[in-house]
Amino acid sequence: MTALRLRWQRSVAIAATGAAAFVGTAIAAAPAQAHTPSWSVTCDSVSIDLKMYAPKDNKVTIKAGDETLISETFGRSFQKKVDLPEHGEPLKVTAQVVASDGDRFSWGPETKTSPVCDKPTPTPTPSESESTPPSPSPSQSPSEKPEPSAPESSSSAPAEKPQGGGDDLAETGSSSNTPMIAGIAAAVVIAGGGLVAFARKRRSSQS
Repeated sequence: MTALRLRWQRSVAIAATGAAAFVGTAIAAAPAQAHTPSWSVTCDSVSIDLKMYAPKDNKVTIKAGDETLISETFGRSFQKKVDLPEHGEPLKVTAQVVASDGDRFSWGPETKTSPVCDKPTPTPTPSESESTPPSPSPSQSPSEKPEPSAPESSSSAPAEKPQGGGDDLAETGSSSNTPMIAGIAAAVVIAGGGLVAFARKRRSSQS
């Protein structure tokens, strides 16, 4: 009976020791798991989310290159998002948390890289020669419109031939009636000469 009781007490002691070890391990692991931070970096901002820390005197620091973006103390939680400075090449961003309940819960500095943001391609603007209409010449008012040029066919049309001329040579200035006029004039001269001669004979006969 005594041996049975000793065996039972020994079993209870072993079970109690195991349970205590399990509870202690769980209690020790809980704060470590609760202090796990979360933070992310994009091309233009950094975000951090800290939860389940000690009630006060925790400190968080975030730097972009040599510039300090965040340096604050916080209580049980801390959430913030800040813009990063403009950069033309990848930028190193570091974060660090110092926990007030022990160095084992602190972390950092941890480094992440912020990439360069893609810039939209600018839309080309029309040049001045394309956007400005041509100004009118000084001799032409804005309301006047340029007269259309005469058709090329009208300027190169052949001159009309004189009717009735056929293929005769061009006129030289003398009329075709010239021989007739000359003949009439000669007849008048001859007739005048005859009249003069007749008159003289008549006078000589009367005397």
